[in-house]
Amino acid sequence: MKLFDSHCHLDDRSYQNDLEDVIQHARQKGIENMMSVGIDQETSIRSIEIAEKFDGVYAAVGVHPHRASSCSEQILKRLKALAGNSRVCAWGETGLDFNRMYSPKEDQETWFVRQVQAADEQGLPLILHERDSHGRLLEILRAYPNENRRGVVHCFSGNRSELEAYLDLGYYIGITGILTLQKRGIDLRKLVGYIPLERLLIETDAPYLTPAPQKNKTRRNEPAFVKSVILKLAEICNADPEKMAHDTTSNARRLFNITDL
Repeated sequence: MKLFDSHCHLDDRSYQNDLEDVIQHARQKGIENMMSVGIDQETSIRSIEIAEKFDGVYAAVGVHPHRASSCSEQILKRLKALAGNSRVCAWGETGLDFNRMYSPKEDQETWFVRQVQAADEQGLPLILHERDSHGRLLEILRAYPNENRRGVVHCFSGNRSELEAYLDLGYYIGITGILTLQKRGIDLRKLVGYIPLERLLIETDAPYLTPAPQKNKTRRNEPAFVKSVILKLAEICNADPEKMAHDTTSNARRLFNITDL
């Protein structure tokens, strides 16, 4: 079984002492590819450095909505330059988060729009973060249409109508270990069957969102644990795990335009 963890944060401090072991563990479990996602300029640079060091690891550059208040045109210019690196295959993580409100709505929306435009300019797919925006993220995407735009809704946690809206716009849907959690994953388990297989991606968001059963043993998530996500998906969808692994890996490689295999 060959897998692609389409969203993780290998730059995180929790890996600073054993990153090579973490990546080796993932490879032992069949995770051949990983997308290390930046949340600001510093982590974007670090993700590129990691992608350059380890085969099968790729990078995304962007500013997370939590960090929107610290964004600027200068930082955006720097990220555009970084996006020219051959290991950069996506723009993100960007979007809106009206739950924790670490940055004001105005800042979030301003820099989300600018990043959507930047990603379009660079020809990169978007990695979208959305939480409690109550349709505002969709409104912005529709207000700035681009028929060539691609992207994935990272860690999807919306309702059926939002899911259908993202699919209608052509986006992929990223599923995390939340799917495996008994209480927190109830709603998600009801919705995954409505996602076309050709639009599914699996991800860990490591070191966050540790899936079951690993959650019972460790707080730190790892790319290796994405296998638990695919197994739960296959169980819910009554599908062959091997085929689902193959298809979700192909989906990620297609979205991120990865051909150097």
